[in-house]
Amino acid sequence: MSTPLYNAEILRLAATIPYHERLAAPMATAERRSPICGSRVTVDVALDAEGRVSAVGLLVRACALGQAASSLLAANILGRTPEELAAARDALTAWLARKGEPPAWPGLGVFEPALDYTARHPSIRLAFEAAADAADAARGPR
Repeated sequence: MSTPLYNAEILRLAATIPYHERLAAPMATAERRSPICGSRVTVDVALDAEGRVSAVGLLVRACALGQAASSLLAANILGRTPEELAAARDALTAWLARKGEPPAWPGLGVFEPALDYTARHPSIRLAFEAAADAADAARGPR
């Protein structure tokens, strides 16, 4: 593998997480934790009348990979539906397991060097799992 796992782009993303403060009054909150490394990501969301994410807040206590994934999630979450977030979570999970194509979510290709490091996959998935759960909960019963 020629690209280092912790490359300059991963480190840049990790240092520039948008919406890095919790929401004062979220419609729903979800937290995910990686049992392997202890990384933890909490995602607060609010949905608009059309069911799209209108506000997001994150609390990220994770390794550089978890921080970088949180940054990519936050930079592109506004306007997304719970279904789109679930699809992104599922595509990311499949791709990391080498059972699917690269996810359409902007920027996730930066994690290609991590494909062979399965112990790092849970940290990369944390923000997407928490966001999908929070958005689904904010939508309420269907």
